[in-house]
Amino acid sequence: MAIATIDPSTGDQLKTFDALTAEQLDAKIMASATAFRHWRDVPAERRAELFRGLAQRLDDEAEELGRIATREVGKTFGSAVAEVHKCAKGCRYYADNAQAMLADVPHEVEGARVLTRYEPLGPVLAVMPWNFPYWQVFRFAAPALMAGNTGLLKHASNVPQCALAIEDVFLRAGFPENVFQTLLIGSSEIEKVISDDRVRAVTLTGSEAAGRAVAAAAGKQIKTSVLELGGSDPFVVLPSADLDTAVRNAVTSRTLNNGQSCINAKRFIVHTDVADEFTRRLGEAMAALTVGDPMDENTDVGPLSSGDAVKTLDQQVRDTVAAGATLVTGGEPGSGPGFYYPPTVLADIPDGSPAHREELFGPVASVWRAQDLDDAIRIANDSPFGLGGSVWTTDEAEQERLVREIETGMIYVNRFTESTPEVPFGGAKNSGYGRELAGFGPRTFVNAKTVWIEGG
Repeated sequence: MAIATIDPSTGDQLKTFDALTAEQLDAKIMASATAFRHWRDVPAERRAELFRGLAQRLDDEAEELGRIATREVGKTFGSAVAEVHKCAKGCRYYADNAQAMLADVPHEVEGARVLTRYEPLGPVLAVMPWNFPYWQVFRFAAPALMAGNTGLLKHASNVPQCALAIEDVFLRAGFPENVFQTLLIGSSEIEKVISDDRVRAVTLTGSEAAGRAVAAAAGKQIKTSVLELGGSDPFVVLPSADLDTAVRNAVTSRTLNNGQSCINAKRFIVHTDVADEFTRRLGEAMAALTVGDPMDENTDVGPLSSGDAVKTLDQQVRDTVAAGATLVTGGEPGSGPGFYYPPTVLADIPDGSPAHREELFGPVASVWRAQDLDDAIRIANDSPFGLGGSVWTTDEAEQERLVREIETGMIYVNRFTESTPEVPFGGAKNSGYGRELAGFGPRTFVNAKTVWIEGG
């Protein structure tokens, strides 16, 4: 795939970039390893000071950075600006909390002083996706660099300007050179970077296929890896739920980032007593959304990231309908310029259809009818994915069963799934392994060293 900016709202190619040569890539990895030897010894208070300055720059430049993201991936301008502010929040959170999270942990052993000390590993490769081009990166970088590691970013090839802007803002915030670097390389180079002895760990957010490849490469080299992969999150609605609230949140969650988020609600599992009413309201609300120019403040849903994304989603919808699903609304790609797909609702999802087994990465909601609570849990777990999920009920006994029995890394009650620095983030099953954010963030890419001082 070419490293290029293509405006999804028009389909126009705006700018292209040359990939690093083998010599340039080697030099960048060496620079990262060299920078690590100095960065690891920078006092935590100084690292925190730099991250607070970086947070202020992100807040000050949010609109400029947001425009870049909107041009490269088509996300609405308002959501792009909000994403940059979220990155600033993450920087401040780890500036304020990482030092305590990484403090020595004492252990009670008679006659000795014993502790666990967290020491950084070295250069960490981050393989990041295009859909949240800033947040995905800072979600890794803030805790990993506060722990004393250095960062190497292999960003998606359709967001080179976002990738370069991130490196630039680190430098302008006063971070030492090469502590954080962007690598403009293709996916074929990832295994080579993982195999390099100077690179000590890897984190990936992306597809299941990409996760398998990265995990295999990291395992071969016996290196730490974290994977955040796809999701097909259940959104369970039971009769006690407030339908107005449930429908409103269903629409917001399903169309977040133009429907292109791993933690979008995708499978709406509704008790039969309220299924008809919920489906009708959901269809009406989705049909009422405004699709258009992502820079227009009145736009609810912008374009998908690429023409291929539209083709894939359209084929999945068509195949699901052909298998017997009901098309409630939408289902026809835009005919003009740009990569647009309308908000769509499918119901009566057949077993084995794409909507049943695959992740639909776009503004398409799939509705299942559950006969009772047991059936709702069965349907929720009938997926290879297990990233997040949300349940909508005011019955405490139902809440407890759903929380206990739905197989996901995250479950939200009467709130749709989201990520925030204070809360651990990650999945189960084919949605990956490892955790990011909260205290897991700084402790992921460290050596938890046992220190035993006899007679101490």
